Amino acid sequence: MTQVFAFEPPERFVAGTVGVPGERTFFLQARGSGRLVSVVLEKVQVTLLAQKLEELLTEAHRRFGVEVPEEAEGLDDNEPLETPLDEEFRVGTLGLSWDGDSSTVVIEAIAVGEYEAEEPTEAELATLDRLRVRLTPAATRAFIARAKRVVAAGRPPCPLCGQPLDPGGHLCPRHNGYRR
Repeated sequence: MTQVFAFEPPERFVAGTVGVPGERTFFLQARGSGRLVSVVLEKVQVTLLAQKLEELLTEAHRRFGVEVPEEAEGLDDNEPLETPLDEEFRVGTLGLSWDGDSSTVVIEAIAVGEYEAEEPTEAELATLDRLRVRLTPAATRAFIARAKRVVAAGRPPCPLCGQPLDPGGHLCPRHNGYRR
């Protein structure tokens, strides 16, 4: 049976990690109405989610005149993820939309699933668990800021190739495989 974890709006919605840089697990976590839901996703998904949310806010402002704060003053959330940290599912697909009636951003994180073809059909997606969150533009801006901080807190990039540096260095393609 499909579960939809809906938080419209959540008391808290954040991206966070557990583990040391290079071995971190990324989470989206929503809290509200006495419930706490955590889902696992990849670093690149957190990065893309923040980028696409910024684009969505810019487009909402351009097309509908929505007031979008430049910064989410007073909404900064630097607290760690809440426990217990029980993974509900691993995110396969992220969906974003703008709800013009309520002037809110809707984020859907949909579980990984098995599909007949490479791209899932609407019917196949409808059978998968999902986390649905509805955020104001200010709360969205706060989420973006935290997501960027979480991603940036990882391993520093190699100045030559941009790949993450491990504490012992890495095999840089710009040095023909020699360890730096």
